[in-house]
Amino acid sequence: MDFLGVDASLTGRRWVGPDIEVTRASEVLGQQTSLPPALCQVLARRGVGPAEAEMFLAPSLRDLLPDPRSLRDMEKAATRFLAAVKARQRIAIFADYDVDGGSSAALLLVWLRDMGCDATLYVPDRIDEGYGPNDEAMAALAAKHDLIVCVDCGTLSHGPIAAAVGADVIVLDHHLGAETLPDAHAVVNPNRQDENGALAHLCAAAVVFLMLVEAGRQLREAGAKGPDLMALLDLVALATVADVAPLIGVNRAFVRQGLRVMARRDRLGLAALADVARMDTAPSSYHLGFLLGPRINAGGRIGQADLGARLLACGDPHEAAALAERLDMLNTERRDVEASVRAAALDQAEARGFDAPLVWAAGAGWHPGVVGIVASRLKEASNRPSIVIGFEDGIGKGSGRSVSGIDLGAPIQRLAAEGLLIKGGGHKMAAGLTVAEDKLEVAMARLSDLLAKQGAHLGGAADLRLDGMLMPAAATVELAEQIEQAGPFGAGAPAPRYAFADMQIRYAKRVGESHLKISFGDGSGTKLDAIAFGAFDGPMGPALENHGGARFHLAGRLDINSWRGRQSVQLRLEDAAPT
Repeated sequence: MDFLGVDASLTGRRWVGPDIEVTRASEVLGQQTSLPPALCQVLARRGVGPAEAEMFLAPSLRDLLPDPRSLRDMEKAATRFLAAVKARQRIAIFADYDVDGGSSAALLLVWLRDMGCDATLYVPDRIDEGYGPNDEAMAALAAKHDLIVCVDCGTLSHGPIAAAVGADVIVLDHHLGAETLPDAHAVVNPNRQDENGALAHLCAAAVVFLMLVEAGRQLREAGAKGPDLMALLDLVALATVADVAPLIGVNRAFVRQGLRVMARRDRLGLAALADVARMDTAPSSYHLGFLLGPRINAGGRIGQADLGARLLACGDPHEAAALAERLDMLNTERRDVEASVRAAALDQAEARGFDAPLVWAAGAGWHPGVVGIVASRLKEASNRPSIVIGFEDGIGKGSGRSVSGIDLGAPIQRLAAEGLLIKGGGHKMAAGLTVAEDKLEVAMARLSDLLAKQGAHLGGAADLRLDGMLMPAAATVELAEQIEQAGPFGAGAPAPRYAFADMQIRYAKRVGESHLKISFGDGSGTKLDAIAFGAFDGPMGPALENHGGARFHLAGRLDINSWRGRQSVQLRLEDAAPT
């Protein structure tokens, strides 16, 4: 049954209320643990029972960290890495250009620096070289280095790794593997086809961290001591959230403890970036995903590919400040480029229709650095797997994003094996591809067929799932703090979402180009502030700004706002429906 009778909100979604079984489980949890009702509700929705509640609320690496040696080739990789350090061999790090790649590279660079070693950082140019190792770069690195460590890439790079003649190659990755592996010294990847999948949720930085854990164990066994790994958890947390890894299992501990490390502001690059992003509160997963992550990604998208990794590994405050300013400027430029491509892609995709198993758009001159972001926007608008491709000289470079329950990476990899793509790969929720213009239509048709077999065409507009209803007076700082105990929230662990029924809009103002700030109340005198990001990208912004006295049901998530030492609650508004 529709919650509050909303079957088509301003964003076209049906509102669905809390499940009766979850409500019952929440009541049992409250009776047996004495935890606050709001917190019990969140725990029950996550399937946490009374016996697991205490450990869930305090996730620790001591309890949750897997044995690194449970991953194939891990011991071999760490042994070779330490041998290079001990012998002072020349080490190169080949990293992907996104946040996960930059964080992975920074983990190794900082660890090596603490051990008194230097390493060469190589990040390929997105436009000139594309994703992952290439023959020319790997051959050049091999000519001057003894060991090349590929992070967040390399699992499908059979040819380029073979081109690294004279150097050993270690791959530390998490992207979906093929039936065969490249001829590297070691390939550590929880998504190898011969792994059991128990750690498939790890990002590449987490895999790198596990290798450093194994390296630390080998050092201790040899009577030596390595760097403090706990101090590196801010980088693992950043990568986990920015790469949209599900916040389950050890990932919760990585992020929870990494945020504590980040709050100390010891990482010069992150502290400088937080300052230019005007972060004035303790870091949260929201800050990682929406303030810091996009700025670090901006270098790889439209600027110099290695800026993010250099910032994260930076040991000089003046250099850190300069790099942070540069990335902030690039992020502003990225927004402008994205807006242009997004408008064209949405028009094209809407004309093609949002009811097919695959929603896609392609255009000449579309910047390859923003196609992934635009694909995310198409996915959000259609609730379908989405692909966006930019063409230059007959070759298209594209990026895709999927929806829950639909694997995009495997079909993309299959198209590459069938010769419909020049190359392609990824994981369930995101993938990249390169395609010749004369094969575009047939490739997209084939991909649509493969996705249809997974049921990608069956879903309508995504339901908006709500955890209950609140009155403005009940939305207190205390309630928000109780809910936060069940965090961190993010992919695979959404923050609870509440409805406010029959509200009167007291104040509405457009903020920036597409955001909306409102104040609302229920007539009792209590009011609550709300911010709706991107509201003017759809019908919600105009409808609420020009409300004309009409009343609305409002839905969103509670945030704590800090201003000049005072805290207040704010609703992050996600949807609305006329009463």
